[in-house]
This record gives sequence, structure tokens and C-alpha cells, in this order.
Amino acid sequence: MAKQTKAQKETVERVMHEFKHGDLETSAGDTVKSRRQAIAIGLSEAGASNQQSPAENERRLAKTKRQERGDGPTKAELYAQAKKQNIPGRSKMSKAELARAVKG
Repeated sequence: MAKQTKAQKETVERVMHEFKHGDLETSAGDTVKSRRQAIAIGLSEAGASNQQSPAENERRLAKTKRQERGDGPTKAELYAQAKKQNIPGRSKMSKAELARAVKG
């Protein structure tokens, strides 16, 4: 396996910690019971998977780091919430405008 960066190691450690304490879930919401599955999830989130393209690995790592920093929801997530709330003009709003519209 290729060398992992510090950020990738930290992500894998966090995922394995969640698995150890029974907090790790699949995308379907089921609790992960297999160590191998937990490792696969950790490598995928860390952008270190050999099953994904280098571009996909970069996207996964960036998304994971964004979520860990707590930058809040993505523009797509805000747009989905605005659509649920039936907010007019949402397609032309920026991320900041969508955030204000969804909250207020």
C-alpha cells in the first residue's frame, strides 16, 4: 500500500475509533460489524482507496476534511433543503444566500 499523508492517517484513525465504539454506520444507516468493512470505509473517506480513481480519492478526502472542519452543509444540501421549503429564486442564489434563506 502507498504511504498515507498525515490527514489520511487521522481520518482512518477516526473511522476505526468510531467502529471500535459501535458508532460507525454504512451509508444505509446500518451499524458496521465487520473490521474489513470499517477499514474499507476509512480508506475511502481518507482518499486512500485502491478501488477508486485518484480524482475520486481527492474528492473524498476534500469532502471528509470539509465535514470534519465543520464548514456546514454543501451548496447542494442547502439547495435540497430550500427545495423542500419551496423557497422561490433558489436556483439563482449563492451558497451564503441559500444558507440565510433556509435558516430564516
